[in-house]
Amino acid sequence: MYGSKKDVNYNLSLFFVDGILFVPAMTLISIATVIPFFLEQLNASTFQIAMAASMAFVCTFASQPLFGSIASRAKLMGKTFGKILLLQRIIFLAFVLSIPLFANNPPLLVWMFLLFWGIFNIFVGSYSVFFTPLLLKLLPPEKRGAIRGIGFAIGAGIGVGMSALIPVILNRILFPYNFLIIFAIGCLFLMVDSFMFIMMREHEDVQPRIPMSILEYLKGIPSSVKEDAHFRTMIIMFTFLVVANSLLPYYTLYAIRDFSATEAHIALLTALAVASSAVSHVGFGFIIDRYGPMPTSVIAACLVAAAGLLALVSNSFALLLVAWVLANLGSTCYILTANLMLDKVTPPGKLPLYVGVLTTISLAVSSGIMLLLAPLIENAGFTLLFVLIFICGLASLLINLLVFRRQ
Repeated sequence: MYGSKKDVNYNLSLFFVDGILFVPAMTLISIATVIPFFLEQLNASTFQIAMAASMAFVCTFASQPLFGSIASRAKLMGKTFGKILLLQRIIFLAFVLSIPLFANNPPLLVWMFLLFWGIFNIFVGSYSVFFTPLLLKLLPPEKRGAIRGIGFAIGAGIGVGMSALIPVILNRILFPYNFLIIFAIGCLFLMVDSFMFIMMREHEDVQPRIPMSILEYLKGIPSSVKEDAHFRTMIIMFTFLVVANSLLPYYTLYAIRDFSATEAHIALLTALAVASSAVSHVGFGFIIDRYGPMPTSVIAACLVAAAGLLALVSNSFALLLVAWVLANLGSTCYILTANLMLDKVTPPGKLPLYVGVLTTISLAVSSGIMLLLAPLIENAGFTLLFVLIFICGLASLLINLLVFRRQ
């Protein structure tokens, strides 16, 4: 089913290297830390920062039908996915290299960034509908968590080193060349990462995917939700977690505005996020390999609720750091868990559709909430934010234990 043992080990090594490359790249192009700080340097408004954060969700779910349709019809998903990723990263690198051309006009540079960040995230719509089916197709269940987790942990170690360089680059190199260097290094890591998928060895699907046009894909969204109660409950359960995870950039904004976070503090937040990701990938990866993803779905909800509650009562930057770590642990735990749980509820041949439906609905809801929160936070402060995060974690936990497991 998964190919020969040699092919499985070969593909596992590529997934392993993917983690090593992807984590440090997104440490440098982080919507939770570096990008909010970049936009603050340009005097961007809270709404513009919220736009940047929400684009990671709005553009992603808007492009899901397109990439879901492509994934359902691709003969070799790995090669198709790798080429999509390479194009995404070349376009964003072109913008990064042009930053000095717009540096003398900060308002224009903000809007240029938002434009190209939106384009970048349109391509992010391909991630789940390609990556998850590839992972489930090429790796057996006992090899989907731990080894990949170790790869992400190694990448996290590199990412911590990268995060230590962030304040050095920001302080010693003049704006905007400091951010150009940071973003460009991240893009180069991502471009190399694209080739990991192009090089994967694929076999024919045991249960062929059902080819779908964009229109058929869109029609399949409401029908899959309406006809499958178990899947519907799973969507609600995970949407609460996606909403909470989408609000991670606001932790950074809170640190900047209420605790006067500096370049060094941003680097610390980045390093802690990366280290938390490493711990999550290894620890939760082993749990998933041994016990499956159900236990980690509960852990993710508990971590999110705890992060929101602690941030709500925190009156110091130190306590906020603890909440930040818990939030990042919960975020990574969710990412590891959600896609693997889909393997248990998806009908044969419909994995790209089900992955896309879960992503589309959860991102649509979280994007709307993030944009609505921006003016509220501007006027009322961050208390409402952390109350919402706590409620999201608690709601996901209760739905999981009281409804999902009993269906």
